[in-house]
Amino acid sequence: MASTVVKVKESLLGFDSDAGSEARRSFQKHCVVDESTGQEFLSEDAFVDAIAPAGEDFRKIKRSQYAILFDVADRGRTDRVTLEDWLVFNDLLQKPDADYEIAFRVFADPRTGQVDVDTFKETIGANKSRQSVSFDWDGHWAALYLGDKKHRHPMTYPQFAQMLRALQGERVRQAFLHYDKNGDGYIEPADFQTIIQETAAHKLSDHLLASLPSLCNISPGSKISYANVRAFLNVIRDMDLVELIIRNAVGRSPDGKITRHDFLDEAARVTRFSHFTPMEADILFHFASLDQPAGRLGLMDFARVLDPSWHSSGSRFTDTGGISTVAEKAVAGTTTVLGSLLVSLHHFGLGAIAGAFGAFMVYPIDLVKTRMQNQRQSRVGQLLYKNSIDCFSKVLRNEGARGLYSGVLPQLIGVAPEKAIKLTVNDLVRGKFTEPTTGRIPLWAELLAGGSAGGAQVIFTNPLEIVKIRLQVQGEAAKAAAREGEEFTKRSAMWIVRHLGLMGLYKGASACLLRDVPFSAIYFPAYSHLKRDMFGESPAKKLGVLQLLTAAAIAGMPAAYLTTPCDVIKTRLQVEARKGDTSYNGLRDAAVKVFREEGARAFFKGGVARVVRSSPQFGFTLAAYEVLQNALPMPGHETAPHAPTPSQSIPGLQEARTPLPYLRSRNALQIILDLDLGFSRLKKPDGAATGHTWLPKFRSAAPAAPVTAAEEPRE
Repeated sequence: MASTVVKVKESLLGFDSDAGSEARRSFQKHCVVDESTGQEFLSEDAFVDAIAPAGEDFRKIKRSQYAILFDVADRGRTDRVTLEDWLVFNDLLQKPDADYEIAFRVFADPRTGQVDVDTFKETIGANKSRQSVSFDWDGHWAALYLGDKKHRHPMTYPQFAQMLRALQGERVRQAFLHYDKNGDGYIEPADFQTIIQETAAHKLSDHLLASLPSLCNISPGSKISYANVRAFLNVIRDMDLVELIIRNAVGRSPDGKITRHDFLDEAARVTRFSHFTPMEADILFHFASLDQPAGRLGLMDFARVLDPSWHSSGSRFTDTGGISTVAEKAVAGTTTVLGSLLVSLHHFGLGAIAGAFGAFMVYPIDLVKTRMQNQRQSRVGQLLYKNSIDCFSKVLRNEGARGLYSGVLPQLIGVAPEKAIKLTVNDLVRGKFTEPTTGRIPLWAELLAGGSAGGAQVIFTNPLEIVKIRLQVQGEAAKAAAREGEEFTKRSAMWIVRHLGLMGLYKGASACLLRDVPFSAIYFPAYSHLKRDMFGESPAKKLGVLQLLTAAAIAGMPAAYLTTPCDVIKTRLQVEARKGDTSYNGLRDAAVKVFREEGARAFFKGGVARVVRSSPQFGFTLAAYEVLQNALPMPGHETAPHAPTPSQSIPGLQEARTPLPYLRSRNALQIILDLDLGFSRLKKPDGAATGHTWLPKFRSAAPAAPVTAAEEPRE
């Protein structure tokens, strides 16, 4: 229930996306309530739902393994995470070194803020998978970090983090020695596959894991040497750098494909301290070219090595030359174009429905506005309505509720192209003049964009407006004819279209332009500035429906009222003159005759009704569009809150679009799983202190930040 209330509140009022607010919203969304105390908390399952994104690919890290982080967040060891615990945990995730600090706090003693070596070893043993090779914590390598048996010392945070950094390489070395039974420096391909699956399966693609035994084919013989193993580890350890080099090299290539020679050339340009050996390049190209032995590889070929989530149905990499055949490229291009078209049609459909809803809700006001604007004072008895309220009541009394919606169908039909063209042109022109780095746009460009949008929409709206207006005034024309004993025949929309012809449908188009160009030139800049300056919209703050509705309504007021004179002239030109009515021949003639016969006030007839109609219409339209976007997302295009965005096909390493707190929690899990893939829900060794994780209430009480330490050298 609390989650529903929060969602409704955010939808209506908007929200700030700062870390604290985001954490509170996430807690409210997933929390459960203790019925006996009324306390809100996260159970282990609820915590996993909150921290593990629904759209994440859990092929490499089991979703259940995120429960390790529950032990870090549960400071009181009560098997529940309170709001305070959750806020502290999220504050930890904001730290730049959160991934290593979380791993440290899993093992650190809460009383000393250090990792006791014996407890650490016992915890590793309790969580060790049955298949993994036992690690020698009493050997020479461990003594360098922990001290030998006689001089063991607890590890501080910086020491522990650096030990974890080098641990995977040592695990592989010890496992190699375990399988090298005769000590000749070679192991069987199956043993190599077992070693990598036990130490790095959570980081590598299924394709790469399944192909590991083929490493023996890069050199004569049927076994794998330790040099092969170290070269392979260096490649996967520097995978981010490898991807950068590949993307840069692919970007330089005319056909988007590269050779081993191209890779090493680009590596020489990019690197200064890390140099790739010939064997490392051979290993990279070997695994990338298993299904493409031609020697020239594209980005999609390397994806099966670089992308841990790669599988045959897709990858986060986009192709810049890796699709092998022209036919495949044609199919891929067609799919992309079709997908873009479907997305555009989806947006168009939602905009049409939302626009039709907004127009329908205010249509009676629009009808009253039209009747008032068409009311003439040129002869006695012409004044049917005293004011807008009198007009509304008389239409309802004489023509019924259906009379208030006379001509509504053409209006609804016209909304779709009108909204689509107006919004598209405005966005297109604004995009041309918007500064890419700051997002700023000069006022004159905003006015130009809005005016261009208003001008473009006239192509569709003028024919529909003239049909709508003639249908709207038929009721009063019928009453006037009956009063004078004349026969009156109601006309359908199709009859009006056939009667007017193509040229007639654009009668009053100049007046329509005179109205719509300034209206949009006023409305769009006003709406944009109101959202930003009045309601504080920013990348960190999303506005709610009520705020958008209010901004749209306020922006529509001056735009609607100031353009009322143009709307009056347009209405007079487009309405079919009855017997005895003044007829008009163009803008100037209409303006002069209206002023001479009815005075200056006539130009603002229906102005209030126009404001009352336009303001809520835009509000209803935007509110409906927001609701429709959430209720009817594009099938297959639902974006999970933390789902990674596909990389773009440009040279250079692609940064993740996923929020940093999630990336850090995922990285922390990878670091912990480097110890052993058997970790899931942490199992404490017998006799371990209750509350072995240490998560202080305030960041200032946290252990010292790690100091710079030398990395483990590449062998």
